[in-house]
Amino acid sequence: MRNRTTILFLMIAIVILVSCNSTKFVPKGDALYTGASIKMNDSTLSRKEKKSLVTQTSSLIRPLSNNKFLGIPFKLFFYNLAGDPIKKNFIRKFFRKIGQPPVLLSSVDVEYNSKLLQAYLENIGYFQAVSNGNVIVKGRKAHAIYILMPGRVYTIKEVDFKTDTTALGRAIKNAKSKSFLHPKDPFNLEVVKVERLRIDAVLKEEGYYYFSPDLLILDADSTIGNHKVNLLLRVKENTPVVAKKPYIIDNVFIYPNYRINSKQPDTTNVQKNLYGGYYIIDPRKKFKPKLFLHIMRFDSADVYNRTDHNLTLSRLISLDVFKFVKNRFELSPNNESDTGRLNTYYYLTPLPIKSLRSEISANTKSNNYIGSLFTLTFRNRNTFSAAEHLDVYGNVGSEMQYSGYQSGYNTYKFGGGITFTIPKFVVPFFDLNTTNAFVPKTKINISYDLLNRLKLYTLNSMKAELGYVWKPSISVQHEFNPFSINYVRAINITQKYLDSLSHNPILKHAIDNQFIIGSNYSYTIDPFVNNQKGTGFYFNGIIDLSGNIAGLVVNKDPITQQRNILSAPFSQYIKTQSDLRYYYSIDSKTRLANRIIFGFGIPYGNSNQLPYIKQFFIGGNNSLRAFRSRSVGPGTYRDPNASNLSFFLDQSGDIKLEVNTELRYSINNILEGAFFIDMGNIWLYSKDTLRPGAQFSKTFLNELAVGTGVGIRINLTILLLRIDLGMPLREPSLPSGQRWVLNQINFGDKQWRRNNLVLNLGIGYPF
Repeated sequence: MRNRTTILFLMIAIVILVSCNSTKFVPKGDALYTGASIKMNDSTLSRKEKKSLVTQTSSLIRPLSNNKFLGIPFKLFFYNLAGDPIKKNFIRKFFRKIGQPPVLLSSVDVEYNSKLLQAYLENIGYFQAVSNGNVIVKGRKAHAIYILMPGRVYTIKEVDFKTDTTALGRAIKNAKSKSFLHPKDPFNLEVVKVERLRIDAVLKEEGYYYFSPDLLILDADSTIGNHKVNLLLRVKENTPVVAKKPYIIDNVFIYPNYRINSKQPDTTNVQKNLYGGYYIIDPRKKFKPKLFLHIMRFDSADVYNRTDHNLTLSRLISLDVFKFVKNRFELSPNNESDTGRLNTYYYLTPLPIKSLRSEISANTKSNNYIGSLFTLTFRNRNTFSAAEHLDVYGNVGSEMQYSGYQSGYNTYKFGGGITFTIPKFVVPFFDLNTTNAFVPKTKINISYDLLNRLKLYTLNSMKAELGYVWKPSISVQHEFNPFSINYVRAINITQKYLDSLSHNPILKHAIDNQFIIGSNYSYTIDPFVNNQKGTGFYFNGIIDLSGNIAGLVVNKDPITQQRNILSAPFSQYIKTQSDLRYYYSIDSKTRLANRIIFGFGIPYGNSNQLPYIKQFFIGGNNSLRAFRSRSVGPGTYRDPNASNLSFFLDQSGDIKLEVNTELRYSINNILEGAFFIDMGNIWLYSKDTLRPGAQFSKTFLNELAVGTGVGIRINLTILLLRIDLGMPLREPSLPSGQRWVLNQINFGDKQWRRNNLVLNLGIGYPF
């Protein structure tokens, strides 16, 4: 009771202190502006209508008063706390920086706001609206009050499109069926503007290149009575002749080596190469003409339409060959009376064809390590003069597991590879192409990696892939690799690791030779490609197959009963994984992020378990953050010798279920806070006598690990640093009935903190 009284006293003291301090720097003869309120003085409106109008109009009033938190203007308090700005020091500068100067009554124009509110009401159909405003001054503070009398809203009675018998008139009349203006709807000026834009968009698809929304007039007749309005849409009488014509494409000129600072080229006296219907002006023959056949969407004699106009520009940009892409249209000399002709010009400024880039970066990876990586990449953007990309890269890096038990067992990586990308589908006997804004790509990738886990083992990995990437839209992507081969082999195993195999046989799985030959497919829906805020779903699904075709054509070895390729047994499995996320923006500063991951792998034939590099892991800074990396599961199993190992044991499984929820909120422009809850586990598909309780069963929900925690994010725009502190709430390795550990939480116990608080450092959001 005594503590509560003290806290209450402190809160009252803070409120009084801030209140007294708020008018400290208000000049004489002026007052601190505390905001505005709106009153609806109209008995014809329902309570719901009044509330809606108050919400809409309140956001229009300017200026805004000083920011408040829980009704207290803390930013103003800090500004005033800085004192005399002439006496500058670090503390004063800091307070002034995070503070906010007082908003004064002298900056408020009540008459202007009153007219603005009245105009807004008229624009949304309240044609008889009246608005009045005044100011109430108490001491050195002032508050504005605006009284609104909207009257009854006017609704649409009839909508008529006044047209003639010309082609333009018929096109506008045909557009009426999908109009945004409907009888009985309230009149709204914004809807009228959108309707004009809609009609213009329809006309653009039918060849009316020179038409614009400003050429459409919508007359509103509010004199018909009964608070009704008739709308008449018509074309301006002085509309230019060029705007009344539909146009077709005459000639298409492409300048693939255009310099942005050069004069606009003359098409009359240049060497023009006509290829596939396009005039290509490229004296240096930097690009093969055939490149543009499957890129361009405008052909000679096509009716102009905005869709193909924008698609062509987007496809040229997606090649990642041109730094600037622009085009223009001009009237062709070959014009007919009713239908015009347009010459089309594309000016393409190339990026540097060859480049060498070095990069030193911090990185987080799916194996829950954080460290540094140095990468050197050579790129040729136009290898065979058809926008083919060749990337030759090498990298070296070191990684340390911050949330693991081990010490001194760092990981070192050396690798390199070649990626060759062709901007089209390359499929034998077929000529495939897409017509959307994104050019499909064929990718060939060959890579080699050497992974050295210090004091444990060294693995080398060779990988080759042939695949296709295509995007039907900006938010949807398909990636299909019909041929994928990966060979992993241990080349150096320390005696310490070999000695540990005697009492931990499952460690052998990490150093097994792995030969994977198969196919995989990935499907992604990401509505946040260009904007990382907002509400919506993200989905990524993966299907991975190995040895399915090879298993049909390769016979078993009569001795080992395994199927081999080049004397090596290959893995056989079916694996699938889905990652579903839902982001919900509560307000501009608060967002709820949710994720569900479900993965399932079935080994068969040559394999009794998934290859180690294909198995599922859980725990760590991008997973269950209350548990150390790869420490959870499988199932209820916990290795009895784990505490005797001088290095941490990675646990893996064939099945995975993970659920994450995180509340993210902005503290200021740089700092963000988070509160999270994670749960999940991994399991084995088949029974393993060496790991009792690891097999998936119908009691899987009772075997989920649960953890919670808080986090801080430092958003540096180009880089987001993340610090998460988690603690377990439920541990599946404990006996049934004892797995919830809420009663064991003891922040004052040093040993408890050491065993249960897990600090995770990462880069970027966990999901």
